[in-house]
Amino acid sequence: MGRYNNIFLSTRREGEDRGEASLSTKRSEVERDRGRGLLRVCSALLILLFALLTSSVAFAAEIDVWHSYRGAEEKALAELVTRWNDTHPDEPVRLLAVPHEAYANKLTSAIPRGQGPDLFIFAHERIGDWAESGIIAPLDDKLDEAEQDAFLPVTLDALRYGDKLYGVPLAFKTVALFYNKDLVDNPPETTEELVALAEAQRDEEAGSFGLAYQADSFYFHAGWFFGFGGKIFNDDGTARLDRPENAKSLAFVADLRERGLIPEEPTGALVGELFNDGKAAAVIQGPWFLGEIDESVDYAVAPLPRVSETGLPARPFLTVEAALVSAEATNPDGAMAFARYLSAPDGAKFRLQEGKQLVANEAVYEDASVELPQALRAFQEQSKQAKPMPNQPLMRAVWEPAALAMRSVLRGSLGPEGALKKAQQRFEVVTRAPPEQKNPFPYLIGLVVLLAAALGWLWLGLKRQGGMAALRQKKHAYLYLLPGGLALVLLVLVPFVVGTAVAFFSHRGGEFTFVGLSNFVSIIFSEDYPVTDPLSFYFTLGVTVMWTAINVFFHVSIGLALAMLLRNKWLKLKGVYRVLLIVPWAVPSYITALIWKGMFHSQFGAINGILESVGLEPVPWFSGFWTAFAANVTTNTWLGFPFMMVVCLGALQAVPKDIEEAAMMDGANAWTRFWRVILPQIKPALVPAVVLGSVWTFNMFNIIYLVSGGEPDGSTEILISEAYKWAFSRQEQYGYAAAYATLIFLALIVYSALTQKLTAGGGDDD
Repeated sequence: MGRYNNIFLSTRREGEDRGEASLSTKRSEVERDRGRGLLRVCSALLILLFALLTSSVAFAAEIDVWHSYRGAEEKALAELVTRWNDTHPDEPVRLLAVPHEAYANKLTSAIPRGQGPDLFIFAHERIGDWAESGIIAPLDDKLDEAEQDAFLPVTLDALRYGDKLYGVPLAFKTVALFYNKDLVDNPPETTEELVALAEAQRDEEAGSFGLAYQADSFYFHAGWFFGFGGKIFNDDGTARLDRPENAKSLAFVADLRERGLIPEEPTGALVGELFNDGKAAAVIQGPWFLGEIDESVDYAVAPLPRVSETGLPARPFLTVEAALVSAEATNPDGAMAFARYLSAPDGAKFRLQEGKQLVANEAVYEDASVELPQALRAFQEQSKQAKPMPNQPLMRAVWEPAALAMRSVLRGSLGPEGALKKAQQRFEVVTRAPPEQKNPFPYLIGLVVLLAAALGWLWLGLKRQGGMAALRQKKHAYLYLLPGGLALVLLVLVPFVVGTAVAFFSHRGGEFTFVGLSNFVSIIFSEDYPVTDPLSFYFTLGVTVMWTAINVFFHVSIGLALAMLLRNKWLKLKGVYRVLLIVPWAVPSYITALIWKGMFHSQFGAINGILESVGLEPVPWFSGFWTAFAANVTTNTWLGFPFMMVVCLGALQAVPKDIEEAAMMDGANAWTRFWRVILPQIKPALVPAVVLGSVWTFNMFNIIYLVSGGEPDGSTEILISEAYKWAFSRQEQYGYAAAYATLIFLALIVYSALTQKLTAGGGDDD
């Protein structure tokens, strides 16, 4: 028995030894497999790292080029890029088209962060801003004298800022005189001949003019401005608008307008329509107008005439489109090489012939093989007398006051001297020195205290609700709300916090400086202008409140009246009427605004046409505050009443019929039934709609911007449109605009709180 036990124990030990050996072997195999797997992972990571490195090297060799061309210009540029990529496979060009409206802002935000292009094509007027903020690189050492001599001198002058060259000129644009050869035998050579032509061709009954152009635009006025000897900047770089020579140029245009020789309230579309219909013998336009002329019009182009009073040639603005190298370019040498390729004779010739561009390379115009159309030849001649648009940063602050001065003169509200004096005052306000830099430390302490107080308030509220235990009990509900809450934080809260933070900074020349509450103090106390000035926050606030109240009154009145009408049983085709009445709300607001803008045109508008047909005088709608305000209100009422009508229709469906019948049996008339029975019943639905409509109307930017444009003299601006102008029309004063936006938000918060309180009080009384 003992022997069997020993055998059994021995056998068990051998089995255990073999099991341990087998387990050890398995462990070794597992460890070996793990090692092999780790080796494979490391190898894969190394391969991926190598691929990323090689791809980054290849990416660095690429040349990113941005542009905003359209039509033939874009096609010509794309073809040149294709040819370059075929011959330069090691440095391919990646072309990106950027919408013109957002182009400049994208450049100024992307390039400093290293996310912009290596090369971009842009007009020269922003060179001063971008040179001072370090966005573009100087090119003097990359473009030698022989290369510079190949370009038209005026195009190089436009690209210099200080003593440095900041771009390679590609093309230029200016304006010239288009004339209908069936109506004009020889183009006028002096302004006296031009006026005589305008008088001879003027036919008031047929609506014909001898001359048509956008006379209220300072860009189109520049030819007469400089032809009369006018100047914008002094020799020291400061701007001075109220000069006698400048006033004479405005008096010349005012005389044309007063005598009816040029159309009222001209737009580019109106000028083109008049020329194509044979109702304008001559127009002042740029090369972009060539694609808008009807094939039936036999036309030619000539340089603008000399100014008879001074003997000087009319000198319109010249804009140069250039290839600019980013200061943060990853491949600056490749970018410069591609810029040379575009501007060289072969590239310039192709852009001239295929892209219809007025190229800057002078050799192209001397090439016998190039058949230059008469129109482009005339623009080339005009360029010799044109004046490059100033590229100083201050120039961007000139456009708005200069345009306001011109419109004041053309509508007769101010004389040339008074209008220019007011423009100079407006310019000085907009270009005032930024606030002094403040120490941010006290503000940071205050922010920490506020955050601590807010967290404490939230904690106390949570504690009153049962604390964390209550949260855990409702965790599933909060999980359902989490995606919406995150979206709200990312899309609403974060932009709001950032925008509010910007209000504590001053932005000038691409740099932000902390100024504390200075922007708010300047706005609230009207430090730079009187309270009665349209630039004042309080003047604009008063206009905005009046605008909101009147619009909401009409929205509710008309919407409720139509809803009451459509609920009547005797009315046939109610479904059709409902669809038709909802159309104004369904059409995009900017389309509606442009339609009403045309209808309010003082000379060709449908509304004045109706007034004239019944024997009334036409109204210059945008020449006075009340008429311009009425035009805005009419347009927005057309847009707003359908929403209120839909809300009221829905609420009226819930009004019990037996209550109305009981009131009728008691002898209540229609007005009493409406006031005592129907209105209280629909009030719960109507009040939120009124609050929402008020907020919408308070911030209705589209109508103000597109219909009146703030005319006259910015008096019909509302707070949101004024904030927009401070941000994008007045030297990008983002901090000041953000302070405006913050005050708008606070005003709406106060309004909502008061409305809620009044509504709650009314409900308790009922």
